[in-house]
Formats: sequence, C-alpha cells, structure tokens
Amino acid sequence: MNAVILCAGFATRMFPLTRDFPKPLLKVAGRPVLDYLMEQIVVLPDIQSVHIVSNAKFYKHFVHWHGERQAGGIFAETSVHIHNDGSTDNTNRLGAAGDLQLALQRIDTPGRVLVTGGDNIYRFPLKPLCKTFLQNTHHYIVALVETELAKLQKTGVLEIGEDNRVLGLQEKPDKPIGTWICPPLYFFQPSVWSKLNHFLETEGNHDAPGYFIDYLCRQEAVQAFKLDFKRFDIGSVESYFEADRQLRQNTA
Repeated sequence: MNAVILCAGFATRMFPLTRDFPKPLLKVAGRPVLDYLMEQIVVLPDIQSVHIVSNAKFYKHFVHWHGERQAGGIFAETSVHIHNDGSTDNTNRLGAAGDLQLALQRIDTPGRVLVTGGDNIYRFPLKPLCKTFLQNTHHYIVALVETELAKLQKTGVLEIGEDNRVLGLQEKPDKPIGTWICPPLYFFQPSVWSKLNHFLETEGNHDAPGYFIDYLCRQEAVQAFKLDFKRFDIGSVESYFEADRQLRQNTA
C-alpha cells in the first residue's frame, strides 16, 4: 500500500503566515503539521512509499524538510517522494483530484492507497482503520460528528445509509443533509486509478476532494469509519493558533 499526502495548496486565507511558507510545514506545538501525519503513516501495515505533492512555489521547502527528516532516520524504512505539480498560484493549480492523479501516475503499479490532506492533525490512530481496510474489498472514508451549522457549511457533509455505506457527499452545503463530516482521509482500493481518470475526463470540479468522493460513491461501494474523535483542521489563522494552544497544553 502507498500513501499520498496532498500539500499543493497556497493557503491564501492564512496570509501572511503562508505568503512565503507552506501550510503543512507550519509548526504546531513545536512540530510541523506534516510531522504528525508522517509519524502515523510510516508505522502502518504494508506501507511501501509515501508521495507528497507540492506546488512549484513551495517545492524547495518540502525538499528541505525531506532531507532533514531522512538524515535523522524519521522515515524508518519507508520510501518518501516529493512531487512538484508545476502550479505557481491559484490560477493554474491542478486541484486536489489533479494532484492525486499526478501522484498515482508516479506509482508503477495500481494498488491500495491512503490519501490525506497535508493540513490536518488527526487525534485518533490510523493503524486500526488501515487494518480493517486491508481486510476488505471496498473503499473507506472517515466520518466525524459535527453539530455546528457554520462548520458544516464549510466542509464536506456525508449522506450515510444502511451498514455505514456512503451514499453521497455535499461539498460546503447551505443546508447540510446530516451531521457527519468527511475530513480528507481516504482509503482507496486499486480501482480508484480508473475511476479518478474517468472523473477528471467527465466531471467539472477538480478542486475540493469531496467532489471526487461524491462521484466515487455513485460508482462503487464506499464505507464510512464513524469515529467519535477530533482532528485539527489547519484551515485558518484562528484554527492554527487554537491547534497550537491545545497541543501545547496536552504536551505540557
């Protein structure tokens, strides 16, 4: 199994913090956001390689981060690759689906893949989820409870049917269909290769990953991991400082 971490955004909502520095490498409680993700990913069963997709503006920052971590043995036996999607600003970005396709094209043989955004810190273990995924034949996505309307309107909201099958996803809905939200954390079977290619050829919105999830749910079986846990979504200056404050308290 391979992992893909999407880090090619420009985080304009977090200026000036991210004007000249990538959001996934901002330090939270003294550590880059990306370090928290990598710490969980490199210990997953059957993990072969990690592919991090950056943009042209911040590519050198990730190369520097990679060199430091590799020299320190942080990645253990896991092979880590940094990819430049060539985008220089929001006008020529590929979008989440395009960046995922780029990463998959760099992997020789289609197989299972874990996909996550590089701006989240998950406060729950990934290993039990991965073990369940590896024992089954359908895709899995994570579902977390959110009851605050303003937050539901700013994220992907899931429609979940019987046996936790995901029926669809609303991206930033004015009238949310439920209270289960979908952070950018997905466990995909090998069929995602062809489904993603078809989505990019036929569907309109390639930016937010939720549009592809909604498409995939209409094509194949996608199950939800319903979890009673939290995550830190580093999506604004306010959420960044709140994550830093809470994690500093937890480690004090």
